[in-house]
Amino acid sequence: MMDWTDRHDRFFLRLITRRALLYTEMVTTGAVLHGDRRRLLGFDASEHPVAVQLGGSEPAELAEAARIAADFGYDEVNLNVGCPSDRVQSGRFGACLMRESNLVARCVEAMRKAVTVPVTVKCRIGVDEQEPEEALPAMALAVREAGCETLIVHARKAWLEGLSPKENRDIPPLDYPLVYRLKQTMPDMEIVINGGIATLDEAAQHLAHVDGAMLGRAAYQNPYLLAEVDARFFGERTSPLTRQEVLEAFLPYVQRELAHGTHLHAMTRHILGLFQGQPGARAFRRHISENAPRAGAGIEVIREALQKVSHLPAVAAAQ
Repeated sequence: MMDWTDRHDRFFLRLITRRALLYTEMVTTGAVLHGDRRRLLGFDASEHPVAVQLGGSEPAELAEAARIAADFGYDEVNLNVGCPSDRVQSGRFGACLMRESNLVARCVEAMRKAVTVPVTVKCRIGVDEQEPEEALPAMALAVREAGCETLIVHARKAWLEGLSPKENRDIPPLDYPLVYRLKQTMPDMEIVINGGIATLDEAAQHLAHVDGAMLGRAAYQNPYLLAEVDARFFGERTSPLTRQEVLEAFLPYVQRELAHGTHLHAMTRHILGLFQGQPGARAFRRHISENAPRAGAGIEVIREALQKVSHLPAVAAAQ
């Protein structure tokens, strides 16, 4: 979810679900070691539990990046071995590491020595001409031996030659049964499944076979589907915030960020799907999309957009 699950999005999503584990967008080791760490890794305390996702292939650099991230207070450090973008191929990280399970194991081992929080891995079932029945178990065994207890599997191959990153999210066929079989052969390892999961009903079906389910685009495009997560999967009895209450709780954050120089569009782009399927949702999205990018746009854009949702009153100005 590069360029999507930034700190503004995570703050917003945490208003909808208290219990779901949130992940950052992938951050490269080079960026962590040499970039603006506060901008790249800073997050609001309300985001917990939150995991940072790192991209890299040098064990020493990943260990130092993991230590820095842990010092920021992240609950988990995740190594990305699944992203198929051109950028990660040129940098020898992401999905291309599916071919180098021993290197991934060394990276995991180095990261685990550097931090006390869990170190996890997210991977594909294979890349290009690899045979998934061989590539996925090889990766799982390698990282388990290095001390990784949780493997998140995007149940598609990644084709680094011939498909764009966008096409790699849809075109390679999903193979959920392969991930189920991995769990059966490695019952002591926590296996989380990812890829093409669009509803909580689908997530629940997967949980009959694996330990967890990860939602990406579905949760971004229709974030309010997460409102049922706490009660359904964690037994919470507290009612979730309504869509309107979510916005009311988000407004003070927006006001604060505007005062610090953050552009309104950087935050409102994440809330466009909040009213998906509701009367007036299209008008809500249109008003924000047309007005939030304008110079000097402020919190009134959100209040005006809410008036477009026919069954809800306008939200009062944040104090």
